[in-house]
Amino acid sequence: MNVLVVFGTRPELIKLAPVLRAMRGDPSAFDVRVCATAQHRDLLAPLLKLFEIRPDVDLDVMRPDQSPADVVARVVTGLSPLLQRARSGARNGWVPDWVPDWVIVQGDTTTTMAAALAARYAGVRIAHVEAGLRTGRLDQPFPEEANRRIVGAIADLHFAPTPGARDHLLAEGVPDSWITVTGNTGIDALLWAASQRAPAEVDRLIAGAPRDLVLVTAHRRESFGAPLEQICLALRDLAERFGPAVRFIYPVHPNPNVDGPVRRRLGDVPNVMLLPPLDYLTLVHVLKRSRFVLTDSGGLQEEAPSLGKPVLVLRETTERPEGVAAGTARVVGPDRGRIVAEAARLIEDAGAYAQMAKAVNPYGDGRAAERIAAVLAATAREPVRTPCGT
Repeated sequence: MNVLVVFGTRPELIKLAPVLRAMRGDPSAFDVRVCATAQHRDLLAPLLKLFEIRPDVDLDVMRPDQSPADVVARVVTGLSPLLQRARSGARNGWVPDWVPDWVIVQGDTTTTMAAALAARYAGVRIAHVEAGLRTGRLDQPFPEEANRRIVGAIADLHFAPTPGARDHLLAEGVPDSWITVTGNTGIDALLWAASQRAPAEVDRLIAGAPRDLVLVTAHRRESFGAPLEQICLALRDLAERFGPAVRFIYPVHPNPNVDGPVRRRLGDVPNVMLLPPLDYLTLVHVLKRSRFVLTDSGGLQEEAPSLGKPVLVLRETTERPEGVAAGTARVVGPDRGRIVAEAARLIEDAGAYAQMAKAVNPYGDGRAAERIAAVLAATAREPVRTPCGT
């Protein structure tokens, strides 16, 4: 079975690496090729090295200040020739007689949606890893909610991380036989990374550390502008309130809509450590040593509960309500006052902290990739769809 795995951003690669490992562990069932769109090129390079992945094709779509529409156009245009069923000669080092039976995409990025769209146009079957996440609001998060709904409408296999995600897909009319609840492959990657030796960088970051470390990430598109300003002001309030007793570690996304406001508001605060994006292994080990997490990220909402770390979600909604239901996450929004109140409670109130710091993970057991590979292998004898129009 020929499988093309497509990714463009750091979270996609992290969550697809275990799937690649599982499929490559069964070469009799899978012939796997990898396409990187390089939507976030600088953030991919360390992960490719860590997971020992070498893309067969690099679409090189990254451009300064690109819009989601720009990414869609470049991904569809670049990927379409690789999906055609008749080719003359190799392109970009591609084997001309190798045609994918499946395209695997992950999550809700613009790369994910565009790659799925290109596959649907070419009549190649689509497998969606981390399917069925929903907030019910197209603007929260943007454009991710729209991206995952589009993929949900055109995919052939849906690998839902939780029963709740499966329920969303069923409510949208996806046949039950097309859905498998697998757990989240991000937990597979997390448990592997947490078992590795901590990089030396971790010791440098926590050298002379105070009583508490707090990990912060905020970079989502819907946080741009006023919400991010509120988040930064809340961090400044907390840093001034607790002084050197608490260190906030904030890896700052390079997007100028994030980097500029964050450095302007927090660059002079001594106990807020503003860093370039951390490589994945370092981030995991900083997470292990942190007291709790402030984040608008999706992945950290899944990862932190595995390590017993409370999560305060800096968004108005979350497509990962399982952590909220389990009591390990709380949605506080980009609200200065609420962020300060809830974070201070976790720092000052041992009982409140203990209540949230449960190592209860509703997102998986570290075997999601095995389940995905098994389901895909079982489809080997199924007919392939014909291309959709011309």
